[in-house]
Amino acid sequence: MTVLQLSEANIIGTVIAFILGIFIVPLVISFSEKQGLMDKPDERKIHSHPIPRLGGVSIWVCTILSFLALIILSYYPHRSLLSGLLLGSSLMFLLGLVDDIFGLSAKFKFICQISIATIVFFLGVKITSVFLPMIGLLDLHPLVSYVITIGWIVGISNAVNFIDGVDGLAGSVITISSVTLGLIALGLTPTDVVISLVAFILAGSMLGFLTYNFNPAKIFMGDSGALFAGFLLATLSVMFSMKTTGYKMYVPLLVLAVPILDITFSSLRRILKGTSPFVADAEHIHHKLLNFGFSQNKAVLILVAFSIFMGWLATVIAAFDTTKYFVYAVIISVVMMILNRHAKIGENSKE
Repeated sequence: MTVLQLSEANIIGTVIAFILGIFIVPLVISFSEKQGLMDKPDERKIHSHPIPRLGGVSIWVCTILSFLALIILSYYPHRSLLSGLLLGSSLMFLLGLVDDIFGLSAKFKFICQISIATIVFFLGVKITSVFLPMIGLLDLHPLVSYVITIGWIVGISNAVNFIDGVDGLAGSVITISSVTLGLIALGLTPTDVVISLVAFILAGSMLGFLTYNFNPAKIFMGDSGALFAGFLLATLSVMFSMKTTGYKMYVPLLVLAVPILDITFSSLRRILKGTSPFVADAEHIHHKLLNFGFSQNKAVLILVAFSIFMGWLATVIAAFDTTKYFVYAVIISVVMMILNRHAKIGENSKE
């Protein structure tokens, strides 16, 4: 049994990112309102009035500033793959930001996403082998490695973007997935400081954003935030698989179960209907729950509970201290509920 301990860097990075988010998100909200950068209601969306859509700016800024703060405190982990993570995620953020402001075609965004993922692939973040039952570890041909890696990174990036349709859902799932990946990375031998540090900083940034994103949301993360976070989760999971063997290589499938299931069923449904899998609709899992009569908060709670369970299951397969991981997941969910309550009280006091 591996005894896990959060390093000072993980704790400090998470706290800094969270505190920065508390102060930066309101500035982004104010800027978006003044510049008219609002997400307007339509037949596919469930909100009834325009809401700022540049939450990704605060998430990216908090993440990068937290890294800068750790550099000043001499906590920067020097590894080549980290540069690929920061460069690729920042490029993905910029792509989403341009789309949030000006609007881009799905085809153009897809090409850009493949290009960004290709850069990261050649910087060393790649799936070079897979474990197959009764066969064992199978080394992949470079071309096959490229196709699988690019498909995973682009797929997960968009999958996270797809679930961003209900207040607090995407942010909550991203937080749980980040914490789970971070904790599991600490249990690797040797511990992967890059995966854990990036994951915890992302979780801190997302928690700061969630304070203003729970129903009723004051801001949306937009494509910039969803693609940025999705890209980080995708690349971190690739790095995790690179350091594990056997069935443990597939742990990220459980950690990211909610977005994976949603994009899989959404793509299959659209293809069977003869439409493009990249054309947005109002038939995602969260839409189904709303149509069943659940409120936004209950729909989020259901999917968050499922995400927590799958995260716990991932730790079981990873053969770490499952009880401790489950406690961490419960703590995170309680924190999010407290923030949700705080957001409601703040909203009601204005009315």
